[in-house]
Amino acid sequence: MDNKKAALELGQKPVGQLLWQYALPAIVAMTASSLYNIIDRSVIGQIVGPEAIAGLGITFPFMNLSAAFGAAVGVGASTCISVKLGQKDYKTAEHLLGNTVTLNLLIGFLFMVVCLLFLDPILRFFGASDVTLPYAREFMIVILLGNMITHMYFGMNAVLRAAGKPRHAMYSVLFTVGMNIVLVIAFVWWFQWGIRGAALATVASQSMALFWQMRIFSNPKELLHLRRGIYRLKSQLVKNIISIGISPFLMNATSCIIVIFMNNQFVRYGGDMAVGAYSIANSMVMVFFMFVMGVIQGMQPIVGYNYGAEKYDRMLRCLYLAIGCATTILLVGWGLSMLFPREIARIFTTDPTLLELAARGIKLDMLVFFVVGSQAVITNFFQCIGKVKISIFLSLSRQLIFLLPMAYVFPLFWGLDGVWYSMPASDFISFAMTIPILLWYMKTLKANN
Repeated sequence: MDNKKAALELGQKPVGQLLWQYALPAIVAMTASSLYNIIDRSVIGQIVGPEAIAGLGITFPFMNLSAAFGAAVGVGASTCISVKLGQKDYKTAEHLLGNTVTLNLLIGFLFMVVCLLFLDPILRFFGASDVTLPYAREFMIVILLGNMITHMYFGMNAVLRAAGKPRHAMYSVLFTVGMNIVLVIAFVWWFQWGIRGAALATVASQSMALFWQMRIFSNPKELLHLRRGIYRLKSQLVKNIISIGISPFLMNATSCIIVIFMNNQFVRYGGDMAVGAYSIANSMVMVFFMFVMGVIQGMQPIVGYNYGAEKYDRMLRCLYLAIGCATTILLVGWGLSMLFPREIARIFTTDPTLLELAARGIKLDMLVFFVVGSQAVITNFFQCIGKVKISIFLSLSRQLIFLLPMAYVFPLFWGLDGVWYSMPASDFISFAMTIPILLWYMKTLKANN
């Protein structure tokens, strides 16, 4: 199919078919990624030990912070490209592609240098103890050395979806995950390289996938392709990318702050094993939330294109379908977590102390999990249509306005359980606040059109 025709379909094909067409590859890719995360952590937990799982938990803020910078470019650029394709401004869309490459290289390099220079103090600040610091350091050195590759890989995958190639984006993730699983088993189990082997597997698999992505974008027959003259940064394009990307950036940066604070609270009230339990519970949350992210990724180009083409009925129809899908997915996740928390925790560890802490943590963390999907979809919807202030407010409210103070106050009354209680409490309050904001926007949209 002609690439321009594939882009035009975003404004013509039935919305349900489009969401299925775009979300299914993303969901498959996210599911595969979740599977890898489970295998990665279970291999580390079973072979290296429970302290390694706790050390891996310390690296979550680092991963969130790196993802924050990557999202600022990748999500911002892909959203801008979707809108420009909707407006049929193909030249600007191509320049956005070139600027995405340049920004990813610059930001990825600077992030790597700064973090490597101050690695130990940063990890200590993130909650590392004398026991967990060596594991966290060994893992992050390798990840940071490959940071430019990671940024570029995720950025190019986002642009593939925006350019009407959701299946190619899926193939890229599936290849990365498959290769990652093979390499992590080889490096950690066969070669006994420990947690460093898991990091090497991640960087190596992403490098191979990035090479394939760049080959696709190097094809001059593609609607968007790499060519001379598009890499020089243009202030207006960079401004547009960052103005939209600031919302996911702040979301991920805030997640970094929250995980740092939560790690320290878990260490304070439960020790290193409580951090390990938090790492396991987080992994389980992300397994199901990855499905929702697949739906959101499928929604983004459809909403962006139709907003740019001023087809608001199609835009809203896509939003409603995405909310329904996300809620259904997390209802399933909630049910499984309530019924089988010990069985889930046993995937990651056989240590009795860690097993008990993780099983209880999974149940408490996911107490109102089924409301999280709609809140995430609505937040990303506002980002897709350029309503940056609303998206930022919704992104930050759950974590900074609600979760942070609750995670400080609740443990004063309920100890370790109080740290866990703060997460479902903030989830429910942020959901209750998001729905009226969406209804207000819909009323405003209807009055203006």
